[in-house]
Amino acid sequence: MSILRRFKDIMSSNVNALLDRAEDPEKMIDQYLRNLNNDLGKVKSETATVMANEQRALRELEQCRSDIEKMETYAMKALESDEEADARQFLKRKAVLTEQETELAQAHELAEANSVQMREMHDKLVGDINELESRRSILKGKAAVAKTQKRMNEMGSSVKGAAATKSAFEQMEDRINQSLDESKAIAMLNKTDENDIDELMNKYTDTSETEIDEELAALKRKMEDTK
Repeated sequence: MSILRRFKDIMSSNVNALLDRAEDPEKMIDQYLRNLNNDLGKVKSETATVMANEQRALRELEQCRSDIEKMETYAMKALESDEEADARQFLKRKAVLTEQETELAQAHELAEANSVQMREMHDKLVGDINELESRRSILKGKAAVAKTQKRMNEMGSSVKGAAATKSAFEQMEDRINQSLDESKAIAMLNKTDENDIDELMNKYTDTSETEIDEELAALKRKMEDTK
Protein backbone atom coordinates (compact mmCIF):
# COMPACT_ATOMS: atom_id res chain seq x y z
CA MET A 1 0.00 0.00 0.00
CA SER A 2 1.23 3.46 -0.93
CA ILE A 3 0.30 4.94 2.44
CA LEU A 4 2.49 2.42 4.23
CA ARG A 5 5.43 3.14 1.95
CA ARG A 6 4.87 6.88 2.24
CA PHE A 7 4.84 6.84 6.02
CA LYS A 8 7.33 4.07 6.77
CA ASP A 9 9.77 6.67 8.13
CA ILE A 10 7.15 7.63 10.72
CA MET A 11 7.20 4.15 12.20
CA SER A 12 11.00 4.18 12.52
CA SER A 13 11.39 7.79 13.63
CA ASN A 14 12.40 8.78 17.13
CA VAL A 15 11.60 12.18 18.61
CA ASN A 16 14.73 12.44 20.75
CA ALA A 17 17.02 11.27 17.94
CA LEU A 18 15.59 13.88 15.58
CA LEU A 19 16.05 16.63 18.13
CA ASP A 20 19.61 15.54 18.90
CA ARG A 21 20.52 15.92 15.22
CA ALA A 22 18.78 19.29 14.88
CA GLU A 23 20.88 22.43 14.55
CA ASP A 24 18.16 24.48 16.25
CA PRO A 25 16.13 22.21 18.59
CA GLU A 26 13.68 24.99 19.53
CA LYS A 27 12.59 25.52 15.93
CA MET A 28 12.75 21.78 15.28
CA ILE A 29 10.24 21.08 18.06
CA ASP A 30 7.60 23.35 16.54
CA GLN A 31 8.30 22.19 13.00
CA TYR A 32 8.22 18.52 13.99
CA LEU A 33 4.90 19.03 15.77
CA ARG A 34 3.44 20.69 12.69
CA ASN A 35 4.68 17.81 10.52
CA LEU A 36 3.30 15.19 12.89
CA ASN A 37 -0.13 16.82 13.08
CA ASN A 38 -0.22 17.10 9.30
CA ASP A 39 0.80 13.44 8.98
CA LEU A 40 -1.74 12.45 11.61
CA GLY A 41 -4.57 13.90 9.55
CA LYS A 42 -3.49 11.87 6.52
CA VAL A 43 -2.96 8.72 8.55
CA LYS A 44 -6.40 9.03 10.16
CA SER A 45 -8.02 9.28 6.75
CA GLU A 46 -6.07 6.34 5.36
CA THR A 47 -6.61 4.30 8.52
CA ALA A 48 -10.36 4.80 8.24
CA THR A 49 -10.23 3.65 4.61
CA VAL A 50 -8.14 0.59 5.43
CA MET A 51 -10.36 -0.36 8.35
CA ALA A 52 -13.42 -0.02 6.11
CA ASN A 53 -11.76 -2.29 3.55
CA GLU A 54 -11.09 -4.83 6.28
CA GLN A 55 -14.72 -4.78 7.37
CA ARG A 56 -15.91 -5.18 3.78
CA ALA A 57 -13.51 -8.09 3.23
CA LEU A 58 -14.77 -9.68 6.44
CA ARG A 59 -18.40 -9.28 5.40
CA GLU A 60 -17.69 -10.83 1.99
CA LEU A 61 -15.87 -13.74 3.64
CA GLU A 62 -18.67 -14.31 6.13
CA GLN A 63 -21.27 -14.09 3.37
CA CYS A 64 -19.33 -16.64 1.32
CA ARG A 65 -19.13 -19.01 4.26
CA SER A 66 -22.83 -18.53 4.90
CA ASP A 67 -23.58 -19.35 1.25
CA ILE A 68 -21.41 -22.48 1.51
CA GLU A 69 -23.42 -23.68 4.49
CA LYS A 70 -26.61 -22.81 2.65
CA MET A 71 -25.61 -24.83 -0.44
CA GLU A 72 -24.78 -27.80 1.76
CA THR A 73 -28.13 -27.50 3.54
CA TYR A 74 -30.03 -27.39 0.21
CA ALA A 75 -28.05 -30.36 -1.08
CA MET A 76 -29.13 -32.37 1.97
CA LYS A 77 -32.76 -31.32 1.48
CA ALA A 78 -32.56 -32.34 -2.19
CA LEU A 79 -31.26 -35.76 -1.20
CA GLU A 80 -34.02 -36.12 1.36
CA SER A 81 -36.45 -35.46 -1.50
CA ASP A 82 -34.63 -38.00 -3.69
CA GLU A 83 -33.57 -35.17 -6.01
CA GLU A 84 -29.99 -36.24 -6.51
CA ALA A 85 -29.54 -34.07 -9.61
CA ASP A 86 -30.54 -30.98 -7.66
CA ALA A 87 -28.25 -32.01 -4.81
CA ARG A 88 -25.43 -32.32 -7.31
CA GLN A 89 -26.05 -28.73 -8.53
CA PHE A 90 -25.99 -27.39 -4.97
CA LEU A 91 -22.72 -29.20 -4.29
CA LYS A 92 -21.16 -27.78 -7.47
CA ARG A 93 -22.12 -24.31 -6.34
CA LYS A 94 -20.67 -25.09 -2.92
CA ALA A 95 -17.35 -26.08 -4.59
CA VAL A 96 -17.20 -22.75 -6.46
CA LEU A 97 -17.96 -20.85 -3.25
CA THR A 98 -15.30 -22.85 -1.39
CA GLU A 99 -12.68 -21.69 -3.91
CA GLN A 100 -13.91 -18.12 -3.47
CA GLU A 101 -13.71 -18.55 0.30
CA THR A 102 -9.98 -19.25 0.04
CA GLU A 103 -9.41 -16.09 -1.98
CA LEU A 104 -11.65 -14.00 0.27
CA ALA A 105 -9.89 -15.34 3.37
CA GLN A 106 -6.54 -14.29 1.93
CA ALA A 107 -7.90 -10.84 1.02
CA HIS A 108 -9.31 -10.41 4.52
CA GLU A 109 -6.02 -11.50 6.10
CA LEU A 110 -4.14 -8.89 4.07
CA ALA A 111 -6.73 -6.20 4.84
CA GLU A 112 -6.53 -7.05 8.53
CA ALA A 113 -2.73 -6.82 8.52
CA ASN A 114 -2.91 -3.46 6.76
CA SER A 115 -5.45 -2.26 9.27
CA VAL A 116 -3.23 -3.31 12.17
CA GLN A 117 -0.25 -1.47 10.67
CA MET A 118 -2.28 1.66 10.08
CA ARG A 119 -3.62 1.62 13.63
CA GLU A 120 -0.08 1.15 14.97
CA MET A 121 1.07 4.07 12.86
CA HIS A 122 -1.82 6.18 14.06
CA ASP A 123 -1.17 5.30 17.71
CA LYS A 124 2.55 6.03 17.36
CA LEU A 125 1.87 9.42 15.82
CA VAL A 126 -0.57 10.29 18.59
CA GLY A 127 1.98 9.14 21.18
CA ASP A 128 4.79 11.18 19.61
CA ILE A 129 2.60 14.26 19.44
CA ASN A 130 1.48 13.90 23.06
CA GLU A 131 5.06 13.30 24.22
CA LEU A 132 6.40 16.27 22.33
CA GLU A 133 3.59 18.52 23.46
CA SER A 134 4.16 17.57 27.10
CA ARG A 135 7.93 18.06 26.82
CA ARG A 136 7.87 21.17 24.63
CA SER A 137 8.61 23.66 27.41
CA ILE A 138 11.26 21.40 28.98
CA LEU A 139 13.01 20.82 25.67
CA LYS A 140 12.92 24.51 24.80
CA GLY A 141 14.29 25.36 28.23
CA LYS A 142 17.15 22.93 27.75
CA ALA A 143 17.81 24.31 24.28
CA ALA A 144 17.94 27.85 25.67
CA VAL A 145 20.40 26.77 28.36
CA ALA A 146 22.53 25.05 25.73
CA LYS A 147 22.58 28.23 23.63
CA THR A 148 23.56 30.32 26.65
CA GLN A 149 26.34 27.88 27.51
CA LYS A 150 27.59 28.03 23.93
CA ARG A 151 27.70 31.82 24.00
CA MET A 152 29.53 31.72 27.35
CA ASN A 153 32.07 29.30 25.90
CA GLU A 154 32.59 31.63 22.94
CA MET A 155 32.99 34.58 25.29
CA GLY A 156 35.47 32.57 27.36
CA SER A 157 37.51 31.94 24.24
CA SER A 158 37.43 35.66 23.44
CA VAL A 159 38.57 36.52 26.96
CA LYS A 160 41.46 34.08 26.65
CA GLY A 161 42.37 35.63 23.33
CA ALA A 162 42.23 39.11 24.86
CA ALA A 163 44.42 37.94 27.73
CA ALA A 164 46.97 36.59 25.29
CA THR A 165 46.92 39.88 23.35
CA LYS A 166 47.34 41.82 26.58
CA SER A 167 50.26 39.64 27.60
CA ALA A 168 51.95 40.23 24.25
CA PHE A 169 51.34 43.98 24.60
CA GLU A 170 52.85 44.01 28.06
CA GLN A 171 55.92 42.19 26.80
CA MET A 172 56.32 44.76 24.04
CA GLU A 173 55.89 47.57 26.59
CA ASP A 174 58.60 46.04 28.77
CA ARG A 175 60.98 45.92 25.81
CA ILE A 176 60.25 49.60 25.00
CA ASN A 177 60.80 50.66 28.61
CA GLN A 178 64.02 48.69 28.70
CA SER A 179 65.23 50.42 25.55
CA LEU A 180 64.27 53.84 26.98
CA ASP A 181 66.10 53.16 30.23
CA GLU A 182 69.19 52.10 28.33
CA SER A 183 69.06 55.33 26.25
CA LYS A 184 68.79 57.44 29.42
CA ALA A 185 71.71 55.59 30.98
CA ILE A 186 73.89 56.21 27.93
CA ALA A 187 72.95 59.93 27.96
CA MET A 188 73.91 60.17 31.62
CA LEU A 189 77.21 58.48 30.94
CA ASN A 190 77.94 60.89 28.08
CA LYS A 191 77.08 63.89 30.28
CA THR A 192 79.36 62.64 33.04
CA ASP A 193 82.24 62.42 30.60
CA GLU A 194 81.77 66.10 29.56
CA ASN A 195 81.71 67.30 33.20
CA ASP A 196 84.89 65.41 33.93
CA ILE A 197 86.65 67.15 31.01
CA ASP A 198 85.51 70.61 32.19
CA GLU A 199 86.81 69.97 35.70
CA LEU A 200 90.06 68.68 34.30
CA MET A 201 90.47 71.84 32.15
CA ASN A 202 89.84 74.11 35.16
CA LYS A 203 92.61 72.33 36.96
CA TYR A 204 95.13 73.75 34.51
CA THR A 205 93.63 77.26 34.21
CA ASP A 206 95.30 79.99 36.42
CA THR A 207 92.50 82.18 37.76
CA SER A 208 94.47 83.94 40.57
CA GLU A 209 95.53 87.01 38.45
CA THR A 210 92.01 87.45 37.17
CA GLU A 211 90.62 87.57 40.67
CA ILE A 212 93.23 90.26 41.76
CA ASP A 213 92.44 92.43 38.74
CA GLU A 214 88.75 92.26 39.53
CA GLU A 215 89.34 93.20 43.18
CA LEU A 216 91.61 96.14 42.17
CA ALA A 217 89.04 97.55 39.83
CA ALA A 218 86.41 97.33 42.56
CA LEU A 219 88.57 99.36 44.97
CA LYS A 220 89.14 102.07 42.35
CA ARG A 221 85.42 102.46 41.82
CA LYS A 222 84.87 102.68 45.57
CA MET A 223 87.46 105.47 45.95
CA GLU A 224 85.95 107.51 43.16
CA ASP A 225 82.59 107.29 44.81
CA THR A 226 83.88 108.73 48.13
CA LYS A 227 85.45 111.87 46.56
